[in-house]
Amino acid sequence: MSFSKAFSPALREIRILCSQTGAASAGTRQFITSKYPAIKQHNPDLPVLIREASGTPARVFARFEMGVEKHVELDNLSAKDVESKVVTLLGS
Repeated sequence: MSFSKAFSPALREIRILCSQTGAASAGTRQFITSKYPAIKQHNPDLPVLIREASGTPARVFARFEMGVEKHVELDNLSAKDVESKVVTLLGS
């Protein structure tokens, strides 16, 4: 799966949580900066929520049809590792 094409219609929402200043969230912030435009370009109707709060551990949640929700932890990962974790999450 790539961020250069539309996601599965079963995906209903993506929520990304991170700290706006914490070192453990640096890779997640870099991922957001580099990949968010492509995600929204190819999935304009998909809600992508970004929530930043001081001290919040970095993680991403994906909500699928029928209320199924999955998440992965992203603390202390590089932007490339964050991308691979998100791809795995969205492909499951």
